[in-house]
Amino acid sequence: MSAAAERKPSAALNRSTRGTTPRLADLGESPRTPTPLLRSISSTFGSPGGSFRTEDDYVVIELGARFVRGGFPGENAPRCTLPFGPDEQRRVGDYRQWDPEYAQKRRRRKQGLDWGQEQELYRMDLSRVDLGLVEDKFERAMREAYGRYFLLDTKPRRILLAMPPRMPHALMSTLLDVLFTSFQAPSITLMSTPILAAVAAGLRSALVVDIGWAETVVTAVCEYREVHERRSVRAGKRLSEDMAKLLNTELDEDAEQGAPKADVSFDEAEEVLTRVGWCRPNPRSNRRTVYFPAREAPVLEEFEDAVESPPPTITIPFPKHTPPTELKVPLASLAKPTENALFAPELALSDFDDEDLPLHHLIYRTLVQLPVDVRRLCMSRIVITGGVSSLPGLKTRILKELEVLVQSNGWDPVKSYGKASAWREEKLRNKREDLEMRKQEGEDTVSLSLDPNDPPPPIPAALQEHDEDMIDTKFAQLAVRTGPPPASVVGGVIRGVETLGAWAGASLVAQQRIKGIVEIERERYLKDGLHGASREKEASFIAQRQSMGPGLAAKGGERASWTLGVWA
Repeated sequence: MSAAAERKPSAALNRSTRGTTPRLADLGESPRTPTPLLRSISSTFGSPGGSFRTEDDYVVIELGARFVRGGFPGENAPRCTLPFGPDEQRRVGDYRQWDPEYAQKRRRRKQGLDWGQEQELYRMDLSRVDLGLVEDKFERAMREAYGRYFLLDTKPRRILLAMPPRMPHALMSTLLDVLFTSFQAPSITLMSTPILAAVAAGLRSALVVDIGWAETVVTAVCEYREVHERRSVRAGKRLSEDMAKLLNTELDEDAEQGAPKADVSFDEAEEVLTRVGWCRPNPRSNRRTVYFPAREAPVLEEFEDAVESPPPTITIPFPKHTPPTELKVPLASLAKPTENALFAPELALSDFDDEDLPLHHLIYRTLVQLPVDVRRLCMSRIVITGGVSSLPGLKTRILKELEVLVQSNGWDPVKSYGKASAWREEKLRNKREDLEMRKQEGEDTVSLSLDPNDPPPPIPAALQEHDEDMIDTKFAQLAVRTGPPPASVVGGVIRGVETLGAWAGASLVAQQRIKGIVEIERERYLKDGLHGASREKEASFIAQRQSMGPGLAAKGGERASWTLGVWA
């Protein structure tokens, strides 16, 4: 073959691909590994010196009772959310999930285990928790996150760990051991999830209601500081169990006589609760009670001109039931587990203890215990978060129930005055009547004064305008100059604020390189463990300053001691 003939294919290739991008197959190159989904490209097009600043590289991790979320700073969503369940705890060689009949079998709960215990990573009560098993579960989840989702190189990275407040020290030590020894993290910054939820909502002060799995935590945050906290065991675990009881009752009523009792598994109850579970948005205290003489029980009417129609029903398939069946459930009955588990309207307030309060009473008592200025800020910035908060109608119901409590009880922390109750009610009634009479007299006096030559009538002191305070005026001017105008600061009303979640707040904090109160260095932790922390809940430090060139940092910025903050 001549040289001209040998050059024809290459010439034809050049003519056909002129002005376009040639394909890899035409050029004879091997395909490259594609960029992972949502992979950040800031490191590719960043500054050349960014690869040498390993102390600025962070990994953001949020830890919950049933999940672990992980990702990188500056991103709006985590790269992965890894749950803990029986499927994630299989041993090597366990191939039951590939059996066609395994998917059609209902999983039975093991004897001695509580509802949903196999789906939990840890519990606050460590008397029945195997810390070795917790360590293995957490290490396996983190290895999956690093190897499958993060796709990082071998250099160590700092970790920002978002954790619930008041976590036991033994459990904290177990989790920190995994991160320091197995993943060689140079330092770990601990952040409280209520603070991060407020940051993700764009707030400095808020009342964070975290409706989690095992408990509901109400935390008052003022200027990024936790000032008060209350807890209740009414949360997602009780809600899921009540939904399973409702489904078991409906299945037993629909089954034939002599059939075995239904036993809905955790996965089935969780799926029904996630898909069709809801909450009534209006509290029962806002309804009108109408009594009919021919009926013994009262009838609740919400609308006078409502047209009677058959209640809607939902068809729920149960393929794992014996035999497989489809259950028709009224839509209204699917809201009963939420009311019984989170609000308990049928019980009196005296039937609850301090750790079993309904959610609206828990929030109300938290607000009552706050100082007046902190309460004014927090009651207008109620942030409802957690896994159960996404239930339709739940946030609206909580805010309306809270408004009813505030209107009926006020902000008096004393619940019972004993023998002086009647005297106090009479005194308050007389005070209201006196105030109304003074207002009417002031209006009548002003309206009768029509002659401009007449002297102005005396105005009661309660209706007179206050003198201008120079100090308040100066503070108002400073607030306009340094921050938002006073008119935009809402306070004194019940209002809810949406948040992006604790992980989004942690991502924002890590991207801004904000130093937290709790920063644990690897060398100090491996030397003394949690016992090396000081007893102070806050540690002061000097800001870092570079006065000896870009490559040298002053040693004055390093902390002499470290603290555990709210976990102390």
